[in-house]
Amino acid sequence: MTGKCITYRTADGLHIPGTWRHAFIRSGDHYFLTDLFIYADGLVDCCGLVTVEEFEEKLRTGWVATSLPEGGKASADDFGEWRFGEPRSWITPALLLAEVRDTIDRLNERPDSIGRCLAAVDVFLADRTEENRAAARAAFLAVPETRRSYALGDMDIKDRPLRLLLAGPGNRTCLSYDGTVSQEDYDSALAYFDKRWTAGPTTRVPADGPATPQAPTVVLPHSFTIRQVDDPGKLGLRHDYPAPITVSGADYPSVTHAYWALSVADPETRQAVAAAGTATAARKLATEAPRHEGWEHARTAVMALLLRAKYDQHPDLAEILLTTGDGTVIYDDMNSAFWGDNGGHGRNWSGRLLELVRSELLARRAGVPGI
Repeated sequence: MTGKCITYRTADGLHIPGTWRHAFIRSGDHYFLTDLFIYADGLVDCCGLVTVEEFEEKLRTGWVATSLPEGGKASADDFGEWRFGEPRSWITPALLLAEVRDTIDRLNERPDSIGRCLAAVDVFLADRTEENRAAARAAFLAVPETRRSYALGDMDIKDRPLRLLLAGPGNRTCLSYDGTVSQEDYDSALAYFDKRWTAGPTTRVPADGPATPQAPTVVLPHSFTIRQVDDPGKLGLRHDYPAPITVSGADYPSVTHAYWALSVADPETRQAVAAAGTATAARKLATEAPRHEGWEHARTAVMALLLRAKYDQHPDLAEILLTTGDGTVIYDDMNSAFWGDNGGHGRNWSGRLLELVRSELLARRAGVPGI
């Protein structure tokens, strides 16, 4: 399970807290021991940042390995190489995924699976119906097996009172060696919980909403898209995605074309940039021509205007942007540390402006006056 070691990465000028655990990455028949970093914004770094859903796919395919074969080749960078002999692993893909989700909750100071379980137990103790017991039992079984013994924070009796309480007299717990729960065992579990202090501190919610995003972070990796696709997903949020826009009576094949065309001072060059076959070609033509005077001070306003045009003129892409909720948008741009986050080393202005336009779309949909 994840340890108490704390790290962070920088994104959009902010420190994103995280922690890590060891994991094996499989490549062919070789297993590499590495660190699996888990961050509060919902991203997981296993040789590259991915969302929890993408991490789940890596578990499903075995790229992140939880079973280790006898005789399998293994190595750790700057340490050594070996082969597995009588390997044993008590972690499964489902358990590791559940641990990762719990870790993200704890990093955000939200109730994790244990917190949700204890809250359900409190409901049962206050109203001891079989329906409430079943709900509490389901919440307990949702706690990863590797963490259940820590649920009560009592390493002498571990989770035994929970198992007895949620099974009930005359029934069996989730562990076969517990046997049938006697009335005496059940009464002892009730007495244990009668002594527990279950009321937590009141959480004050800011008047205008939470201070941190509730939706997971969205990563927009660099791409070289040259044609539209039926279901672009988050690829459609890239500036170079071929979504034509019209701005001030001029047509452009993409936001990137428009941005670079508007950056140049010469009208003829501007037309050539706008007509370039690809976004990359448009950038190349523009960078070889003189800029508008003061362009570096105007560029964020221009990009905001172009993004508003894109999502106003392409409602399907606006819907994709809206599905990101209030998540932080991390935009990678190998050509610019100003527009891209670039592994925490850039300023991520593209991501910031996408969040701004998304907020405007949400405000308009909510009917906020004046938007």
